[in-house]
Amino acid sequence: RLSRKSLEISTSEDYKLLENMNKLTSLKYLEMKDIAINISRNLKDLNQKYAGLQPYLDQINVIEEQVAALEQAAYKLDAYSKKLEAKYKKLEKR
Repeated sequence: RLSRKSLEISTSEDYKLLENMNKLTSLKYLEMKDIAINISRNLKDLNQKYAGLQPYLDQINVIEEQVAALEQAAYKLDAYSKKLEAKYKKLEKR
């Protein structure tokens, strides 16, 4: 059996342990809060930078579409010039 004095010491040590755990937990939560604030701030900055880049990204998309259309026109022109060349060679042989 434990004496009353031993129980008091044990209970007192338990409370001190709990108090220390609470303090450490509180500090960890403060650290996590600071990290969350920094993440939020960085995300806001990134979103602002992305918004600043958006007009350029839109221009790139337009240019990409124009290049694709130009490429198709070049293929058609190439095919047409080959047909003309074949007709010319055919006429030349006559």
